[in-house]
Formats: sequence, structure tokens, C-alpha cells
Amino acid sequence: MSVGLALMMASAIAPQWRLVWKDEFTPPGAPSPKNWTYETGYIRNNEAQFYTENRRENARVEGGRLIIEARKDNFKGNEVTSASITTQGKHSMLYGRVVVRAKIPTGRGTWPAIWMLGTNITSVGWPRCGEIDIMENVGHNPEDMVFTIHRAKTESETGDVHKFEGKSIQVKEPWKQFHDYELQWFPDRLDQLMDGKLVHTYRRDPQAGPEQWPFDKPQYLILNLAIGGSWGGQKGIDDAIFPARLEIDYVRVYEQIS
Repeated sequence: MSVGLALMMASAIAPQWRLVWKDEFTPPGAPSPKNWTYETGYIRNNEAQFYTENRRENARVEGGRLIIEARKDNFKGNEVTSASITTQGKHSMLYGRVVVRAKIPTGRGTWPAIWMLGTNITSVGWPRCGEIDIMENVGHNPEDMVFTIHRAKTESETGDVHKFEGKSIQVKEPWKQFHDYELQWFPDRLDQLMDGKLVHTYRRDPQAGPEQWPFDKPQYLILNLAIGGSWGGQKGIDDAIFPARLEIDYVRVYEQIS
């Protein structure tokens, strides 16, 4: 049997999963330091928010949920504050399944995201480390849910060093209720799902080289609420969005057992 046929047959069998770790966001207070750390400052994409560290106004657990809140509060001279929490140095995964149940904010200027980066970003940089956007949404296009894979270009490709592909779907008023955003990560493909339905698949090309498939190394998870920036701010920022909340009901990570 050829390798390609074996992979196709394996893909046709529904995988079985075992829970590896989870955060159900209890008790109230700070996000668990066993699971989460903070990005701080002005990080990327010319975004308007300053990410704070261990500040309850921007990241807290209450009512069994993680609240990431963007505020226009001029904290220490920073007009807009928010939080970005990550599992970097706490948890990473190579293959498996991630499910994040979340309710996004909306309004012009919001940019919530659930995503992953290679743990080797400190040595190889971005985009060579690979990026998996489990979910993104921008408030100026509020019903468009976006699922994207980012990587470096291969030797045979032309153009920008950064390549990406993905898919967006229209969801009616996605900010009104919680939804499940999911990644299923296999050695030959990445499946991105919303509420259990497959949205996008990115496949490994064995002929393309390591740039096309940096997803054979561990990655860590990021939960953040950005404001403005190169994408979220394309139509400005409406002051009426503040305070804006990204709410996370749970994070669950699984390994495949069959």
C-alpha cells in the first residue's frame, strides 16, 4: 500500500481523543498561572491597545468564564488596554485537538483571536515558526468568521516571504452566543472547525519542503482581544465598543488515541 493511500484511509476513520489538559476557568480571580502567562506592551500589527500583565480589569476569571476585556481607561498613559494570555512555557502540543468555547465581542475596531504559534519562534522567527488561526473576527465585518494558516514561502514560490491560506464563513450574529472553535491537527493536515463543522483543511505537501509544513513542531495557544491595527482598525475604532469583552467558557486539549 502506498503512503498516500494509507494516509487517505487513516483520514477517513473518525479519530478518538483523550483529554490531556483543560481550563474550565474556576475559581474567580487571575487566570491560572499554571496554564497562562501574559504578553505585555504594544506587540504587533500597529494595534491600539496596550497589553497589561496580571491586571484584573483586562483579564480575570468570573462566573466560570475567562474575561478578556478591552478598556479605554488611560492606564499609565496608555489610552486603550487589553490582555493577551498564552500557554507559552506552560503547555504546548504537537498534533491533537484543541476546542475553545468562546463568545466574541463586536463593534468597529474589535479584533478577537484564538490562535497558535510554534514554540521555536524565538529561534526561527515568524512566519517560519508557523501560525494557526483557530478563529479571528474583525468588528467592521462582524458576521465574517475567519480561519487561516500562515507559513513562510518555499524555495519555488515567488512574492512575499509570508504565505497564508484559509477560509471565511458567514455566521449570523456570532457575538450573541458561545460557539466552539476547534483545531484538529494531524501529521498530514490541519482541520479547522466551528461548532463541530469542518470549515477549512490545510494539507501537507510532501514535495514542497519544510516551509510549506512547519507544523511538525510544538505550538502554544494564544487568547487575545486586539483593538484597531492593520486589519481590525481598517474602518477606525468606535468608542461605543468599550468595554469590549472576549469571553472564554473553556479550553480543552486532547491527544489522538486511535
